[in-house]
Amino acid sequence: MTGPTYKRVLIKVSGEALMGTAAYGLDMPTVGAIAAEIVAVRKAGIDVAIVVGAGNIFRGLSEAAKGLDRAEADYLGMMATVMNGVALSAAITEKGCDSVVLSGLEVPQVCESYTLRGARAHMAAGRVVVFAGGTGNPFFTTDTASALRAAEMGCDALLKATQVDGVYSADPKKVPDARRYDALSFSQVLGDNLAVMDGAAIALCRDNGIPIIVCSIAERGGLANVLSGGGKATIISGD
Repeated sequence: MTGPTYKRVLIKVSGEALMGTAAYGLDMPTVGAIAAEIVAVRKAGIDVAIVVGAGNIFRGLSEAAKGLDRAEADYLGMMATVMNGVALSAAITEKGCDSVVLSGLEVPQVCESYTLRGARAHMAAGRVVVFAGGTGNPFFTTDTASALRAAEMGCDALLKATQVDGVYSADPKKVPDARRYDALSFSQVLGDNLAVMDGAAIALCRDNGIPIIVCSIAERGGLANVLSGGGKATIISGD
């Protein structure tokens, strides 16, 4: 690394990224590998916050959730993010960085409840802060929670860590000649309905001047490289 381009970032880690090649659930070697990538970013001198998704666990609950209304299903998903957050935080600590889980849902026996002052204090102390429980409210996705927490923590960028190295016009795994973008504006993402994050998250980042960086989490050292100005990624910013 030539030195970090950003001083404080929020990394959105999807639940699907934590399950490796399994159909659902947690694959601990994969969780450990992701934790190592996050630790590399922190050790480069960048403050790190994380929002974790729940797709890996919710896939196993999808049939049961069909009998629930949207709010009830969302609460199931939020509880699943707490499980993922605890696992990821433990792996980060095991890799040598102090980490804490803050939940938008109150689960005091498992982790701390989210407060703005508490979260900022943990970040000021140099801890990797893992936000779980979404926003604590149904009808809001973990994408929106990521944009919200990034704004609250004063982050310089929101990094969406995916299985591909940027934003494409279509799924590159299904459409080999899909166009890859190096840069996009918020207006292009919304206007072209590109599947990056939901509209509320895009609008929150736009309104708070927080660029979104979409890159791969699969490449070893990739997160730290992208955040130092190298590597392959799509940067979404401006109007």
